[in-house]
Amino acid sequence: MKHSNSPDSPRSLIGGAMIIAGTTVGAGMFSLPVTGAGMWFSYAAIMLVGVWFCMWMSGLLLLETNLHFEPGASFDTLTRKTLGQFWRVVNGASIAFVLYILTYAYISGGGSIVNHAISFSGLDLPQSMAALVFAIVLALVVMVSTKAVDRFTTIMIGGMVISFVLAIGNLWLEVDPVKLWQPDGEQVFSPYLWAAIPFGLTSFGYHGNVPSLMKYYGRQPKTIVKAISIGTAFALVIYLGWMVATMGNLSRSSFAEVIAAGGNMGVLVGALQNVVDSDLMNSMLTLFANLAVASSFLGVTLGLFDYVADLFGFDDSRSGRIKTSLVTFVPPTILGVLFPDGFLIAIGFAGLAATIWAVIVPALMAYRSRQLFAEAKGFRVPGGTPLIVIVVLFGVVTAVCHLLSMANILPVYHG
Repeated sequence: MKHSNSPDSPRSLIGGAMIIAGTTVGAGMFSLPVTGAGMWFSYAAIMLVGVWFCMWMSGLLLLETNLHFEPGASFDTLTRKTLGQFWRVVNGASIAFVLYILTYAYISGGGSIVNHAISFSGLDLPQSMAALVFAIVLALVVMVSTKAVDRFTTIMIGGMVISFVLAIGNLWLEVDPVKLWQPDGEQVFSPYLWAAIPFGLTSFGYHGNVPSLMKYYGRQPKTIVKAISIGTAFALVIYLGWMVATMGNLSRSSFAEVIAAGGNMGVLVGALQNVVDSDLMNSMLTLFANLAVASSFLGVTLGLFDYVADLFGFDDSRSGRIKTSLVTFVPPTILGVLFPDGFLIAIGFAGLAATIWAVIVPALMAYRSRQLFAEAKGFRVPGGTPLIVIVVLFGVVTAVCHLLSMANILPVYHG
């Protein structure tokens, strides 16, 4: 793809939008129907649209701050120069936590879907062993080089698009409107919305790519805003289509069984395959799940790998990369082996920590940068201070919801 400085270049705009969409859409989407089963489709759709709007705005607020600095300025630089050392440390810690917990989540999800895939061949691996195999194979790719990750990810994203379209196409053909709009079981929905918000937030995490787009395009706010807007809207459409496909085929009581079995990726895929008798759909859905979790794992761990190397000062030599790999992969892999069914729990914790670096900090930085660069002219997110307050409140409410659901104060659907 050619780099272009023209904000009207369709190629460059589509490329940027796909970077955002590709980062956003991944294995986390498998948590959405499971955590949304309590509130069901109508409330789940409302929740997703609300979360999308707030995450879209927080990304634009981050861009607003980023535009006051040179292209290539990192998240760490922006935080330090606008909010000071305290927020720099808090933000750095939250980023590291999110990267580690998501790595564990994808090892758990990867082990689950690998185990489900090989079960068709008659093999039966313990879940912890499947997680270990998944982690080792993909960790070797990251350890080799960034170029290897790039090549693998490019191939997998192409496969994801094809397998997703074929699998979802089959599921859409089988959608039962009665299941979608008149679910069976308990007829209480809205109270379950709050505990699901952190999972929605995690599914719209792309903010680490905003400084990358700034570096790629230069100071071209119109193009970057369009890329973020198109990319996040594309992700929203995919998530809504996924919710229709899953909730239109599985009854609410079926989701209770998925949750009781741990709610991991392989359990959900297996449940869908039990209700839709299509060999093509079964193959494509399993393929998509494998590619989604693998590409998510590679994307997150590459960021974590670079973060660890920078933090500990490991060089890019063979011994340096081995040291970085050990610090990057050993802790989450041990967790994946000891607690192989922690996918949903880990995604929830990622949402809790992401409220800091992907929501609250970008809003605070925008507020502070408007004071520091009061005389500067350029891009400013519409809505003024009230919008910043809304975004900060969204972050605080999301964090509180997760903590309350952990304390069993907010209702969590179990069927």
